[in-house]
This record gives sequence, C-alpha cells and structure tokens, in this order.
Amino acid sequence: MRRTTQWLLASAVMLSDPMAALADDAPEAPADKFVGSVTATNDYLFRGLSQTNRKPAFQPGVEYDDASGWYVGIWGSNISWLSDASTPEARISSSLEIDIYTGYRGNLSPDWAYDVGLYTYYYPGTYPSDFTRPYTTEAYASLTWEGIALKYSYALTNLFGFPDSKNSGYVDLSYNYEFSPGWTLNSHVGHQDVSNTPGFSYTDWRVGVTRAWPNGYSIGLGYYDTNAKRSAYTNADGHFVGRTTGILTLSKSF
Repeated sequence: MRRTTQWLLASAVMLSDPMAALADDAPEAPADKFVGSVTATNDYLFRGLSQTNRKPAFQPGVEYDDASGWYVGIWGSNISWLSDASTPEARISSSLEIDIYTGYRGNLSPDWAYDVGLYTYYYPGTYPSDFTRPYTTEAYASLTWEGIALKYSYALTNLFGFPDSKNSGYVDLSYNYEFSPGWTLNSHVGHQDVSNTPGFSYTDWRVGVTRAWPNGYSIGLGYYDTNAKRSAYTNADGHFVGRTTGILTLSKSF
C-alpha cells in the first residue's frame, strides 16, 4: 500500500489555487457579500499534476467575504486520482474533492496585500482499513505586490495520502499582468516538498493567458509542465500525470 499511497500524493498535488478564482473576484475593500464561480476544464491540474487522469472536470465554488477582511468558502471538483488506484483487493471509491477554507486578507499599503488562512481538502468515499487517508489541512500565507504574489502552504497533517508526510510545504510564486483591457498574462512556478518521501518532491510551472469580460465570463488557455519523476507519478493506467499539458478553462463568476 505504501507505493500506491505515494503515487496518490503526486496525483493530488496539481492546478494553481482552487480558491484563486473566488479571491480574484472580491474587491480589495468589499462590503459583506457572497462571491462564487463555476468552471469547466479539460483536465483538473493541481500543483502541476492531473487529478482527473486527463479527463474534464466541473468545479463550483462559493465564498463569503466580510467587510473586515475575514472570509470563508467551499469549493468542489470531480476527481479520479484516488479511484484510479483502486484494486479488487483494496477498493477505493472516492471520486469527489470538497475543499473548505477560511482566512483573513488585507492591505499593508496601497501596493502591498497579504492573505493568511487554513485550507482543508476532503475526499468522501470508502478506503481500505490500512490506507493512509488523503484528507489534508494546510496553513497558508501570501504576500502580493503589483501582480507578483508569493505564497507558502504548510501541511499540518499528512499530505494527500503520503504516510508520515506532515510538515510538507509548497511554495508558489506567480505573476499576473493585464497587458490589454480584459487580457491577462498568467505565469507561475512552484515547488512541492514531500516530507520523508524521497523522490516525490518536484517543481511545476505554467504560462498562459486569460480573457475576461465584464459580465463575469472568462476563458483561459495555459501551458503546464513539471520536473516530477515519471516513475513516481505514473498511474495504474500508465499515464504520467506530471506531463506537459495544455489546459483550457471556461468560467463564470458571480
């Protein structure tokens, strides 16, 4: 089970931040309000790795933003990385990811913003008795300056099913530049450290462009890649989930 469980993390470490679309829609000093989004994508990537085995995903989310800066939200997506590892001897039925998070964001100055909080990844389903559960809770903190954001996520629990992987960390550096009204260049590089599991740490990166309209609709196209080891992140179907990938996303925010 240890090798199967290790592959699970690789698989669970994929897109940028699921909560990013919601956070980006909230103004810097909002009144109390709810914001949300629905997204369809040809492949759900999280930290560079496919969560859906190269298949499409549908992802709704909603967030409550308090005028004080405090927020709480929930986000979900279909997944397959857990059920892909199921065998007749060790059946896994989970096919859904539900994320719950809360935090506080604010401004240090007109150009500097910060965001701190907690994020929990939950995967309902049935698991073998000796299986390390994939449920994961991370604390995060980020600092943003003029489109450049640096974020660090720290695992308070085991990380996505890796045994003895508490204290793992993910550092994320991103830059978003609106080069024309409604058009934004997106870039990112991140590194996932997996504690006590040699060979499963890796770096991921992406570059893309997003076109957004005032009515809340947007479309994005991105190029994603990683330096993850093929031997560590190839699933039971023989698919390397950290491969070079083109991602198309269609979103509606409200």
